Amino acid sequence: MDEAEQVSRLIGDVYDAALDPASWPKALEKTCRYVEGMASTLLSQDSAQKTAEFHFSWGDDPEYTRSYQDTYVKMNPLLLPMVLATETGSVVANSDLVPIEEFRSTRFYQEWAQPQGCLDAVSATLDKSATGYAALAVTRHERDGLVDEGMRRRMQLLAPHFRRALAIGKVIETNKVEAATLADALDGLAAGMFLVDAAGRIVHANARGHAVIAEAKVLKGLGGRLSATDMQADKTLAEVFTTANAGDVALATKGIAVPLAARDGERWVAHVLPLTSGARRQASVCYAAVAAVFVRKSALELRAPLDTLSDLYELTPAELRVLMAIVEIGGVPDVAPVLGISETTVKTHLRRLFEKTGTKRQAELVKLVAAFMSPLGA
Repeated sequence: MDEAEQVSRLIGDVYDAALDPASWPKALEKTCRYVEGMASTLLSQDSAQKTAEFHFSWGDDPEYTRSYQDTYVKMNPLLLPMVLATETGSVVANSDLVPIEEFRSTRFYQEWAQPQGCLDAVSATLDKSATGYAALAVTRHERDGLVDEGMRRRMQLLAPHFRRALAIGKVIETNKVEAATLADALDGLAAGMFLVDAAGRIVHANARGHAVIAEAKVLKGLGGRLSATDMQADKTLAEVFTTANAGDVALATKGIAVPLAARDGERWVAHVLPLTSGARRQASVCYAAVAAVFVRKSALELRAPLDTLSDLYELTPAELRVLMAIVEIGGVPDVAPVLGISETTVKTHLRRLFEKTGTKRQAELVKLVAAFMSPLGA
């Protein structure tokens, strides 16, 4: 099987998993083999709460996964850089965020990563919140060396398709949707749902979809065609529907989250799921549709509080890591081995933090960070 065929089948599995979450381990196994890693995971992490959730995985050791969630997430030197340095859709290696020699000197590597043979990983950021992120991560074994350009390229090919599948899975929020009964299964969905052909003609709409069209604030159904009231969004949707007819791979980044501006100023977003291959092809045949369109109001996007704190006080990444370690772990003797640096280096960073923030004690730094992390800023 050549690479094009391998990618096509893999992306089809990813989209099928959006309708049937039980299929994710199969898709992750194929992802791991294609990207050339030792394990792959769909996970979310929060830098403020120091928590991690492994939603679906393949190739990981359950005992190490549990120990990470219980203990080692709190000392992971990569967590904060992932929140600060990545954007939705970006693909980065762990070694891009923390120099490999610095990483090897940490307790996290010595006690958790090294015993498993984990040296590096490549991650695609699929979604971000104010303090956390969701990602697809593929781990690289020590024997294979650091993440290389080939691994990055393969992950970049897959990233937009995982983003789309994750977004649609969040909208659907169900255990399983049979492709043959897609319309019936999604009729009660709170989001608007439309099945459309390549020309954008509406083959089926759920109750909420009909209501959205009747309001005509964000979408219209003139002549039976689904169109946006905003001209640019309408052009984008038309291109997405045409491209969806060409198959999963062709869609790439198109239609992951099409912004829709309503007449009253509200912000909406549309997610487009192609139906022309995989198990979803049955829905395409049953309904003569090339895509399912999910439309909902946009959630409020808040800037990450750590970004705000970093910009306000002009903190370097190293200073920010020390600051958060002081807040989460404690004093200099405890922080140094976790970060893999000397106590002298921690003290140097701490002195600069006091100077930049106008504080004098560690307790004041903790209070300062707490104020930024609070939703009320106090």
